[in-house]
This record gives sequence, structure tokens and C-alpha cells, in this order.
Amino acid sequence: MTKSMYRAFLLLLCTLPMAARAQFLMDMIDTTKDAGKGMLGIYKKFDHLRFSGYIQPQFQIAESKGIKTFEGPDFGTNVNNRFTLRRSRVRIDYVHFGKETKPGVQIVFQFDVNERGFTIRDVWGRIFENKYQSFAFTTGMFARPFGYEVNLSSSDRETPERGRMSQTLMKSERDLGAMVTFEQRKKDAKLRYLKMDLGLFNGQGINATGEFDNSKDLIARLALKPYPLGKKMILSGGISLLHGGLLQNTKYKYNVVNTGGIEKMQVDSSLTNIGAVSPRRYYGADVQLKFKNRKGFTELRGEYIQGTQTGSANSSETPAALVTGTDGFHVRKFNGAYIYFLQHLFSDKHQLLLKYDWYDPNTDVKGKQIGAAGANLSAANIKYNTLGVGYANYITENVKLILYYAFVKNETTAINGYTGDLKDNVLTCRLQFRF
Repeated sequence: MTKSMYRAFLLLLCTLPMAARAQFLMDMIDTTKDAGKGMLGIYKKFDHLRFSGYIQPQFQIAESKGIKTFEGPDFGTNVNNRFTLRRSRVRIDYVHFGKETKPGVQIVFQFDVNERGFTIRDVWGRIFENKYQSFAFTTGMFARPFGYEVNLSSSDRETPERGRMSQTLMKSERDLGAMVTFEQRKKDAKLRYLKMDLGLFNGQGINATGEFDNSKDLIARLALKPYPLGKKMILSGGISLLHGGLLQNTKYKYNVVNTGGIEKMQVDSSLTNIGAVSPRRYYGADVQLKFKNRKGFTELRGEYIQGTQTGSANSSETPAALVTGTDGFHVRKFNGAYIYFLQHLFSDKHQLLLKYDWYDPNTDVKGKQIGAAGANLSAANIKYNTLGVGYANYITENVKLILYYAFVKNETTAINGYTGDLKDNVLTCRLQFRF
């Protein structure tokens, strides 16, 4: 065997499971020779390198063709059933441990590949403070530390998608920024059940091509980690805050005002608007309660968010670019929430999924006020309620089946096409494979 083949063979062994790999390598490597010492160094260096991932192929049936949906991408104009690869992700974690096996640095890359393209999801690094074992600093592209559902991994979440509120306010979940975390890692620490994140972010998320103003989002979250209440109950929860905004690059700004008893979106064209910051203020609270029973667990989750959102005329999502011309930013007060009920059936391999959520992008208007003559209120102001009913089968540790039907109901308005409830319910049948 040549020297290069010998090295390649030993590198291949590094991909074996950790326990077997360690003993096998120690038996194979002759550390009295330079080549052996070099290979042992490589093994130690990559001992804390971990690959993980999952794929989510699925089949969906929509109630009608060409619907817009939050149960995945919108359906094509002539399509009401489809196979899709909802997510296909690979994650690479590297953790360097210092003396006394304490973590020093963590580096993460995560990529998503599907029929729609290639996307970077996470690229970040984290430094751990080890004197008090209480602080960490994270920077790069990572999930915003706001709320519970936004930070619940798509591989672990029971329902196929996050709710309409979470997807709208925190589209793609990630942003570029930096964050300080307080979380005591000692087992006997007095505050070991508390976690606090405080971060500064660009604000537009990863959907924007880059930062386009100097305004940043300050995001904070104080959380109670899973806390045992007796032997059969676990409580967790948190409160979250987002304080940010977008630069006004035009003089046009739209707000809801009452004129002659009619609620309307009215433009403010004062020159003083140029250079001002149009607000984004989110205030949220969430709670999770888990009960152990003979079959597994019963779990209740809830989250409520309200605040002020800056969007555009036709969307309440955060704009990914500055507006031009007379369009202007549209400022709306909003609220939304979700409630989960999860129940194991027969065993912990079978689970009933019930979820109700709503998102009201403009709490100042409702019903026939939207679309009324002269009101200047588009479909971006319509409230939606969604009831999801599903079943999850945890076939093995690596395979999960989800059957889920989303009943979607929109507010009845005066807008053409929204004078009744749209036929936009969706059935999802998904298999998830993970490693």
C-alpha cells in the first residue's frame, strides 16, 4: 500500500461511529512514525466534527388550482396536486473543546437543496466563555432569537410548516447579525433553567440581497428552559421583543386613519418623512406544558405576538428592498397566535396533531372595510384563521410519516375574489428521513 493510499484509508476510518473508530484507529496507527503521528493529529482535530441532515419528500392536494398557501410554496396556475421536495438539508457542526473538555468554539454550516434551487440556511460561529460557564457569543447567519416556533427545527416540528404568523413576520427565520447568550452550563447553577439572548440584526432577513439601510433590529428573549413540576409535568416558556425599523427613502408613508367614520389607508407625504425610520415592533409571549402519561406525552403549546409592522401595499412581510416612487411603506398594527395540542396514541410512535392559528395583519380594519371604495386597503390586510388536523407516525428514529390537513379560512371582505372564503385547504402527506 502506498503512503497516499494509507492516508486515504485512515481518513475514511474517521467517518466510522465514534466508539468503534477510536479503538480501531488506535490499533491501526503506528504513532512511532511521522505518518502515524500526523494521522493521529488529524483524527483528534476532527473528532468533534458532526454531519447531520434530513429530507422531506411529500405529496400535496389543494382544494383548488393555483392557490397561494403557507403550507409550502404557492401552487402553479394549473396545479392542485404535486410531489415536492420540501426540504433537503445537510448540516455540518464542528466543536472545539479546550482543557477539561469544555467547549471553546462551535462552527455551523447548513444548506438546503431541492427542485427550486440551492440555499444557504446557517453559517455561524459561536465562542463559549468558560470561566463562569455562563456566556456565549454568536455571529453570522442564524435564526433570530424570537419566540418558540421560529426556533423549532423543521426536522423536529410536528406540523409540516410553521404558522402563517411566524412565516410572515420572520420569513426564512434567519438573519445576519450577532448575539450574546446568558445560559449557565454548570449542573448545579442556580439559574440553570433560565436563558437570555440579546442580538442585533440587519432586519431584512436572508431574503434580501444585502443590507440597504443603517437601521438594525434589536431582538431579546428571556426563556424558562424545560422545568420539571413534579414527576409528570414539564413547563417551559418565554417572552420576546423585537425593536427595529426600515429607513424611509421617500416622503410617502401610509397609515390607517379614520376619515368621516371610514377607516382608510392614507398617505402622509411630508418631506420630514425622508430619512425617518418606519417602525417594526414585536412583543411576544409563549408557553409549553408537557404531561407524561401511560402512552407517552400530552403537550400544549401557545404563543401570542402583537405589535407594529412596516410592510408594503400588497404584503405585510418585511420588505426585502427599499420602496421607490410613490409606493411608500405601509405601517399596520397586527396580532396573531397559535395553539398546539399533541397527544400520543397507543404508544410514543403514534401522535395526534391539532393546531389552530390566526394572523391579523391589520387590527384597525375588518370585514367589508377592506376593499371599500376609497379605503385603499388591499388583500394584505385580510385576517386568516387556520385549523390543522394531523397524525404523525415515528416509524423509526430515522423515518417519520406526517398526514396533515389544513383548513384555511379568510376574512370576508369587499375585495373582488375575497367576498367569500377561498377554496385553499391543503392536504400534506410527508415522509421525513434523517441522519
